[in-house]
Amino acid sequence: MIINLKIVRVDANYCEYLRKFDSKIAYNKNEKETRPFIGILFNIGTCEYFAPLASPKSKHRKMKNQIDFFKIKNGELGAVNFNNMIPVHTNNYYLIDLNKETVTVEELKYQKLLKQQLAWLNANYHQVKNKSFRLYQLYNSGRLPENIKLRCCNFKLLEEKCLNYNT
Repeated sequence: MIINLKIVRVDANYCEYLRKFDSKIAYNKNEKETRPFIGILFNIGTCEYFAPLASPKSKHRKMKNQIDFFKIKNGELGAVNFNNMIPVHTNNYYLIDLNKETVTVEELKYQKLLKQQLAWLNANYHQVKNKSFRLYQLYNSGRLPENIKLRCCNFKLLEEKCLNYNT
């Protein structure tokens, strides 16, 4: 059974908490808003995993897909940073309504981008799922090349901290 990916916002306080234990946790806020994180990649025990989206940049088109980096539509729609995926509990995020009415042209453009990213990622669900799970397994078994391991969050440690935060 395929579970569709979802666009969510992860609670900034939860990310701050995790950052105390792992400096590789991506910052998910800027001056105006929190960045969305994309949907369920896989479940491990009671943990769901989410990975941050990167907005489209010209450099994405030139970069190669790697085990911890996945271009969305060849980089045209951005990328997924699997190295920054984090375990979350349902208390740590909320779904983004991609059909809500927008006020500004910028909001409309952003909403359109998120819809395009989500549609492409869901159409390529198996690749997304397999890539995330493979990275997780290789990291935890100590079989990742050192340069990639250094870019990744400590998944097992964060699972423990996620559990502590939510109990």
